[in-house]
Amino acid sequence: MLESYFPVLVLLGAGMAMAVGMIGLSYIVGPKNPYADKQSQYECGFEPFNRIRMQFDVRFYLVAILFIIFDIEAAFLFPWAVAFNDIGIIGFIEMVLFLFVLLVGYIYAWKKGALEWE
Repeated sequence: MLESYFPVLVLLGAGMAMAVGMIGLSYIVGPKNPYADKQSQYECGFEPFNRIRMQFDVRFYLVAILFIIFDIEAAFLFPWAVAFNDIGIIGFIEMVLFLFVLLVGYIYAWKKGALEWE
């Protein structure tokens, strides 16, 4: 029974060795020239804050929410595309309606200026 797991263990070992090898090689061969700007923290395009509790512009949250919405749309499209031959015309119509609702929401966000940064 253990013979059937041997190829999996070999592949796992090879993957781990390759990952450790690449990280080690980049540490050994890579350039090492740190400076103040490279070592500083990066926070959403702003200079690092002195205060932790600072209000962000609501546009950051709006862009994140829009990204999540359209990311979930893509997650729904993949299984639909795989099962397209099996679901028939009803599944096609349902997906067209789903995409239409998302399109209406996108147009609404566009008209309200949610996608404008300035």
